[in-house]
Amino acid sequence: VQLVESGGGLVQPGGSLRLSCAASGFTLPYYTIGWFRQAPGKEREGVSCISSKDGSTYYADSVKGRFTISIDDAKKMVYLQMDSLALDDTAVYYCAGLEGPADVGFVTTNMAVDYWGKGTLVTVSA
Repeated sequence: VQLVESGGGLVQPGGSLRLSCAASGFTLPYYTIGWFRQAPGKEREGVSCISSKDGSTYYADSVKGRFTISIDDAKKMVYLQMDSLALDDTAVYYCAGLEGPADVGFVTTNMAVDYWGKGTLVTVSA
């Protein structure tokens, strides 16, 4: 399984970015993919997750209402639309996942994944 992130960059507070995750190599019919982030000097945390089986989603409280996760199963792409970005959203964002359906809340809060991308840097700065 390979997960490749793209779309990071520099954005001003209040701005928007869309991250993309290209997934390949899954052999089962369904998979679960999440976004995680690690800010400088902080532990990695779960941001959001989506299931390809039923499109169920989960968001951490810190991003709820500002970030939107979506999936294009035909293209094996997962997106994270990030709006109203704030300074403390600055982090390396990782796409990570596992084969099969899973509880998206559990996956996010426990980082219960098997595969990780290399990450993409998002910097929110004035």
